[in-house]
Amino acid sequence: MADLKTMYMGLELKNPIIVGACNLTLDLDTAAKLEKQGAAAIVFKSLFEEQINLESMQMEEELAEYTERHAEMISLFPNVKHAGPEEHLDKLSKLKEAVKIPVIGSLNCINHDTWVEYATEMEKTGVDALELNFYATPRDFKTTSQEIEKEQIRILEEVKNKVKIPVSVKISPFYSNPLELIYKMDKAGVDGFVLFNRLFQPDIDIEKQDHHYPFNLSQAGDYRLPLRYTGLLHGEIKGSVCSNTGIFKGEDVVRMILAGADSVQVVSTLYKNKAEYIQTMLKDINNWMDDKGYKTLDEFRGKLSKANVKDPFAYRRAQYVDLLMKPVEVMKKYPQV
Repeated sequence: MADLKTMYMGLELKNPIIVGACNLTLDLDTAAKLEKQGAAAIVFKSLFEEQINLESMQMEEELAEYTERHAEMISLFPNVKHAGPEEHLDKLSKLKEAVKIPVIGSLNCINHDTWVEYATEMEKTGVDALELNFYATPRDFKTTSQEIEKEQIRILEEVKNKVKIPVSVKISPFYSNPLELIYKMDKAGVDGFVLFNRLFQPDIDIEKQDHHYPFNLSQAGDYRLPLRYTGLLHGEIKGSVCSNTGIFKGEDVVRMILAGADSVQVVSTLYKNKAEYIQTMLKDINNWMDDKGYKTLDEFRGKLSKANVKDPFAYRRAQYVDLLMKPVEVMKKYPQV
């Protein structure tokens, strides 16, 4: 049987499959089941500063609802404050105690100081690494891309200076040049990059004429974007690369390793196929490696990255141009069109 061990951010993993941040990782029994089925590491559900702020405001409104209804009445309740991130950190600490595989804490903040504060507190839970979710949803016309990137790098540098455990960055693909940003963050000392953050996208119900919020699972084939960037980054940066989005089968994991990934994160396939499917994915990877004669992941990692591929146009627009130049062949392949 092939050896599936890999290194990610300096952490030795028994295989490349990491369970990404999601509701599945909140429940201790489910987390234990994921570990038993072969998950190499778990990313605990993200700590959202926005959620904490919203809960705090809601609690203050509820406590003040009946305040000063009468002249003699100042307040019905004692001076109570929201616990902040304490509940989340307590659950994270319990997860770390419940499983033997590495646990990664995930952070999703708004304010500069909060990133540093929460990262420091999260390290105290005993987690093995941190994952910072960096993205910027455009809402105004004045903030420049340079300002956004400069602020994110400044936050990253401060977090790295405050904590001793490895720090990864999960970014979105919606930067003018993700490669330049990754290069800058790599220089700032990032230990790993997760490609890419699957951002929430609202939808519109045309019958009710209102917004609704569908469950945002990835689909088969969505792996192609992170696959391309994984292949471009292999051998060019010091940080580890973890491919994310649209990874449903063992063969998808093999694709990412061939492109140069150190590990992958999966979520949607677990919702659709249950925790036991990790075993199927691992078996498929083993079977492929045995069939090709590979004993370890390092033997074929990055074999089809830009650094190692013989075709100089493989990571350019050549495929698209090739399709444009061969319309007859495309029509033969899809005659029903």
